[in-house]
Amino acid sequence: MISRETIEEILMRTDIQSLVSSYVTLKRAGSNLRGLCPFHSEKSPSFTVYPADNSFYCFGCGVGGDQISFTMKIEHLDYPDAVEFLARRAGITIVETGNNSYKNEPKLDKSRFYQMNVDAARFFNAYLFGNDPAAKSALAYFTEKRGLSVATIKHFGLGFAPDSFDTFTRYMLGKGYTRDELVTGYLCRRNEERGHVYDAFRNRVMFPVIDVSGNVIAFGGRVMDDSKPKYLNSSDTPVFKKSRNLFALNFARQTCAESIVLCEGYMDVIALHSVGITNAVATLGTAITSEQARLLSRYTKKVIISYDADEAGRKAAQRALALLEEVGLEVSVISVPGAKDPDEYIKTYGVEKFKEVIGAAKSKFDYRLDSILGKYDINLPQDKINALGEVEKLISTVYSVAERDVYIHTVAEKFGIAFQSIRADVDRIQARNRAAAKRDEGKRVHEAAVGYFDKVNPDYIKAPAVAKNEETVLGLMLVHPDLRHTVYRDGLLTDDDFFTDLGKRIFEYLRVATESGNDHLIDISEVFSAEEVGRITKMKFSRMEVTNSPEVLMESIASLKKAIAANASGQTKTMDELAEIIRRRQEEQK
Repeated sequence: MISRETIEEILMRTDIQSLVSSYVTLKRAGSNLRGLCPFHSEKSPSFTVYPADNSFYCFGCGVGGDQISFTMKIEHLDYPDAVEFLARRAGITIVETGNNSYKNEPKLDKSRFYQMNVDAARFFNAYLFGNDPAAKSALAYFTEKRGLSVATIKHFGLGFAPDSFDTFTRYMLGKGYTRDELVTGYLCRRNEERGHVYDAFRNRVMFPVIDVSGNVIAFGGRVMDDSKPKYLNSSDTPVFKKSRNLFALNFARQTCAESIVLCEGYMDVIALHSVGITNAVATLGTAITSEQARLLSRYTKKVIISYDADEAGRKAAQRALALLEEVGLEVSVISVPGAKDPDEYIKTYGVEKFKEVIGAAKSKFDYRLDSILGKYDINLPQDKINALGEVEKLISTVYSVAERDVYIHTVAEKFGIAFQSIRADVDRIQARNRAAAKRDEGKRVHEAAVGYFDKVNPDYIKAPAVAKNEETVLGLMLVHPDLRHTVYRDGLLTDDDFFTDLGKRIFEYLRVATESGNDHLIDISEVFSAEEVGRITKMKFSRMEVTNSPEVLMESIASLKKAIAANASGQTKTMDELAEIIRRRQEEQK
């Protein structure tokens, strides 16, 4: 385990403002900094960094903590890997010591999975250039059918998986990997009835997926004929989450500061890179996710969507538009006339023509407008009314007044309708949406106050008054180490004074930390989940700008004990009990 002294040094050398600024654009807000949250989609910044105590909190999604918890969340790492990540960043060499007294779990050796994937990629690549007749057909598929040079094949590390039950498996076992490791890494599969392990990829050209750190993390395999499934992609493994990675971002990150071309398939990306358009990436066998959208926002200002021209491609483009807009990216869409995808278009018309297509990419509004108009014949009165209704709803979602006016002028001219009429309709839709949003916000505030849908502390709703008092007491103890020393030294509280399981665990953690001299709670991200750390951070910040003193602590403890007693004696009603009372009264009135 990593010693506490080492972790303290890592945290001391890791300025949270510098760390977060490498992922998020921050602006000064008094003594703190604020920006758009990298963990959920928002247009108004609710993510706050507190340089004074090296912490952060998002008032929108509730994520919070210190440098380690931020790194765990943003880099999708577990606690030891996040500490090691920050150590490398700070230039600190980690020397591990004995076991942690609070939490002792076996650590997964991810480096072994990374090396296993490297060895697999080398096997597939070597087999592609081997003497197997099937491999020669695979190489011809790349060079003759797809028009790739040998240099491009080697650049992307492309390969071939032989049409064999266990050729690859036997090779990897010979390299010292176990059957369990190969199955866990999705390189092999297991027949559950017979227990046999066999090759996961067979008779497919292979595409290694490489992360931005240069690690081989997964594979995609494609058939060379029309058999199904056309693509077989790695499932999630200890080193790969398909929703969090993008194919060829390891190359594109060097040239994508201004824009990225987002494609659907591996071959589209490789075709673009091979002709010098190196800012192209692709999703990994699924529709784009919010996590991938936020990943793109870390590397570029603008995304140019280049999806297939079929109906599925159009639907995927609409989804991508929404997700990319939410993270603040400028988005446009290209269509490739006379071809089903960029690869086919370049082969037919050449790279210069494709660059012209990129230059003529449609704005998100024009693309959506064309999609709406494609469904209606606006020469027919009812179709015109229906189309205009959809367009007005679209315009009403635009935040900028000036941008809305530009779109209204465009639509007024296209539909032959007065500008003022369309603007009045848009204003009316916006007013209705604001009223609905206000009602929804009021409902969310009420639900949050009583603990509805609280997955972090599910016990909250069973006794909201008690849980609220617990959070007040714990917030005081989190902000002021001297107050928690007083609580434990004088025996002012015990586990029995806490109703919720989360409250009990935080109280016990603070006791262990206090007794071991861990006043800065440096291992909190190791002990609690990211969501729980966020809730703990919220408890802490709720007390930072109000009066805190031993007297306030004593009053809060008294309130907690009183709430616990009232709940135990049945003087308070739980939300479940209140719901049952309401249901019975409704039944009586019928």
